[in-house]
Amino acid sequence: MLKLDSFLEERRIVVDAALDRFLPSESERPYILHQAMRYSIFCGGKRIRPILCMAAADLFCDSYEPAIGASVALELLHTYTLIHDDLPAMDNDDLRRGKPTSHKVYGEANAILAGDSLLTLAFEVLAGVEPSAPGQASRLIYELARASGSRGVVGGQYEDLASEGKDPTADQLDFIHLNKTAALIRAACRMGAIAGGASEDDLEKIGVFGERIGLAFQAADDLLNATSTAEQLGKAVGSDAEREKMTYVALYGIDQAREKTKALLRGAMSALQALSRPAPILESLATFIVQRKS
Repeated sequence: MLKLDSFLEERRIVVDAALDRFLPSESERPYILHQAMRYSIFCGGKRIRPILCMAAADLFCDSYEPAIGASVALELLHTYTLIHDDLPAMDNDDLRRGKPTSHKVYGEANAILAGDSLLTLAFEVLAGVEPSAPGQASRLIYELARASGSRGVVGGQYEDLASEGKDPTADQLDFIHLNKTAALIRAACRMGAIAGGASEDDLEKIGVFGERIGLAFQAADDLLNATSTAEQLGKAVGSDAEREKMTYVALYGIDQAREKTKALLRGAMSALQALSRPAPILESLATFIVQRKS
């Protein structure tokens, strides 16, 4: 039986070691910029996206090794989005993972530059991936780029900010969460499957899983923001309501938002069951994503 806590810790250590190898040293100029990049990368975090990526690769080739580069790129890009989301011009957050946000420690300009540098490094890492199949590196680059631009994370963030203070609608809520959160989690699963040599049929199905569990992740996040404490969450709580953000809780209320989250989890499990092989680790990760307390 999978001991999920041990599994998550083991994979987190693998991801952190790989990140350390790819990131510039703090002793390399420009010193403060590299310190800021490392500060945000190593200030905590569960590494959900890279671990999903590695688990998807493991499913199809019995090894996470082919997905190391993709996993690093995902976490670099994800951290860039967090740095920029926290800026005063966006969500104006003072805490991230229980620690002061990048702009609080290094200033706004350096935080922007650290985010820009992490974004760029993500694609540098992917470009250097040693392909195990023709065209694999370019496919990985495409997956990450497609998920992170105006048709993905950036577009979702724009709509999220633009929707503050407006009456929530199901269509707008779905667009925001699908792009801001689910797109990158979907990419993580697909990139791992690509690195692991999955068939096109399995690649399509694991993409459906990633999208559904990504939506469930955000629904759970909305619930945590409304019901958790700052100590548990490591960042401000109640901020969604204060900013009148469009969330599952704002649209459906807490009880119905919980039911929506459970339904998304069931949909994700259904997509896994359609794969050509059993995926118990991904099933456990999906349950953890929905039931987590922070």
